[in-house]
Amino acid sequence: MEEGFISEDFQIINIILIAIGLLVLMSLAIVLFFYFSRKKIVKTQLEKAQLEIDYQKELLQNTIITQEEERKRIAQDLHDAISSKLNVVSLNANILSDPTITASEANKIGDSIHKMTGTVLENSRRIAHDLLPPTLEKFGLQAALEELCEEIEETQQFQLTYNLQYPEAFLSTQNELHVFRIAQELFNNSIKHSEASKINLSLHSEENLLSLQYADDGKGFELSEAKRAKGLGMSGIENRAVLINAQYQLDSSPGNGIYVTIKCESQL
Repeated sequence: MEEGFISEDFQIINIILIAIGLLVLMSLAIVLFFYFSRKKIVKTQLEKAQLEIDYQKELLQNTIITQEEERKRIAQDLHDAISSKLNVVSLNANILSDPTITASEANKIGDSIHKMTGTVLENSRRIAHDLLPPTLEKFGLQAALEELCEEIEETQQFQLTYNLQYPEAFLSTQNELHVFRIAQELFNNSIKHSEASKINLSLHSEENLLSLQYADDGKGFELSEAKRAKGLGMSGIENRAVLINAQYQLDSSPGNGIYVTIKCESQL
């Protein structure tokens, strides 16, 4: 009788030990599962962070390249439009100091200097306007874009349609400049590369979102080529879109022109 009770006790103890063992194994399995899951999550997060770092490095590099190209362009403009003409003015001024020069020659050289300095002043205003449009600084984004569109219309090179509705101070002054530069670069691309005859520009806001849409009917291009072709200026546009935390979409194909959408939230 006692042996029966002892046998039952051993069975109960064995069952308890087995249950404890199973619990230990399950606990270990759960710990290992969470350990490896956590390790995988951390690895994924690190890979994502590295991709973000690489993207930021690429963005910074592209921004620096864009800035350097802009500096070269400005330096070339200063040399061609101002320095070379001032050299001519200086030479003519030296001629005026010649005691043997006649009154007629002096008047002729004086007229030449007057015309040349007028051209230099006009060129310097144009370069200053390109650096920071006074209309943008004084009257805001809509007025600056309207002025830009009027300048494009004056060339009589395109059939331009534009609809601009911009709430005052919707964006910060710096971001207004970025949006203006994006539109300016898009126009430059159409002028230099597209062979387009029609251009459409639209700017409007919905609640807290500003949308800029640009299209031309030019020859278009392969999207894969846009990233490689620095001359198209698309990298500069994309960089500015990133700087203002905007959604950027570019659609184009050979023979079908270009369509660009920039959407950004008000940050004021």
